[in-house]
Amino acid sequence: MLRLYGSAKSRAIRVLWMLSELGIPCEHKDWLPRSPETRTAEFYALNPNYRVPVIDDDGFVLTESMAINLYLAKKHRSPLYPSDPQQEALAWQWSIWEIDRLDRQIVNYCRHTRDLPEGERKPEVAEAAWKEVVASFDVLERALTKSAWLAGPAFSVADLNVAAALYRALTLDLSKWPHLKAWFYRCWERPAAKKTRAMREQ
Repeated sequence: MLRLYGSAKSRAIRVLWMLSELGIPCEHKDWLPRSPETRTAEFYALNPNYRVPVIDDDGFVLTESMAINLYLAKKHRSPLYPSDPQQEALAWQWSIWEIDRLDRQIVNYCRHTRDLPEGERKPEVAEAAWKEVVASFDVLERALTKSAWLAGPAFSVADLNVAAALYRALTLDLSKWPHLKAWFYRCWERPAAKKTRAMREQ
């Protein structure tokens, strides 16, 4: 059985969502980032970065949530993995783009506006991060004006990877980006997404 290391309160939320979409059972090690369990020699052997998520798929060990989801969707021949080479390329494009353009930026914005204790927040970090978030939201808005989904005519691993990574946007005002907002909530209204969100927020 596939084993997943990582809490829903980490980037493992993306993998949990994918596993739910695919209907794949797993042994779930609900470990938070930087928890004692991730500082052991055993975990280091799985991931020398000491980070979650990690999967062990019958001896095949893989790290990095975006790569894990692309692998799982393709391995299980899911409709979520585009069969058309151009749409497949778009799924990779958007997954990689999100890591570069939004992943850390939205985390920094939320940390320095609400998540950290007030005395630890740095307004200048929040302001710089928000400028990058806005620019990236503008890119998504433009793309979603042309197509309802990011990599083809239906919801795919591209949409899941980007929407899951933007979990914190569920608390943001997205009204400036109507196409982005509509797409984002279509993604998070999926049954697998609701199930995974409940795991994070319990």
